[in-house]
Amino acid sequence: MAGIAAGKREPGERVQGVCGIPWRVVLFYNRGLYDKRRVWRNVPIRTSIIDKQEHIEQAARALKSISHPLRLKILCVIGDQDACVQEIVDAVGTSQSNISQHLAILREKGVLLARKDANRVYYRVGDARTLQLIGMMREVFCGD
Repeated sequence: MAGIAAGKREPGERVQGVCGIPWRVVLFYNRGLYDKRRVWRNVPIRTSIIDKQEHIEQAARALKSISHPLRLKILCVIGDQDACVQEIVDAVGTSQSNISQHLAILREKGVLLARKDANRVYYRVGDARTLQLIGMMREVFCGD
């Protein structure tokens, strides 16, 4: 597979593309050398994704709830561990009331789970898929 990037292929090796479109066509398309209608006309539609409406709605709710920059920062601070409100306030650098409002929104939408320990409330990401999404966003946008 590493040889493909260098332009070398093993005999009989098939080159995969994007959505079943060969890489050569994708590269020409990205350079503006290929007609858009001609490329995307033959792309198969994935009906298995469209059939699961509840998953689409759940993903839309999660993405909508984390779309605020401060909420995204809060989720990045929490990561895969528990964090109390004061730890989040110290890491994010805004007021406790502002953090508490955003934590309440994230908790209402089911993104965060809360547990109380004495006089502190600890928050953690409630869904493994959301945690995976945060990790991918860190990888893509932060270059970690």
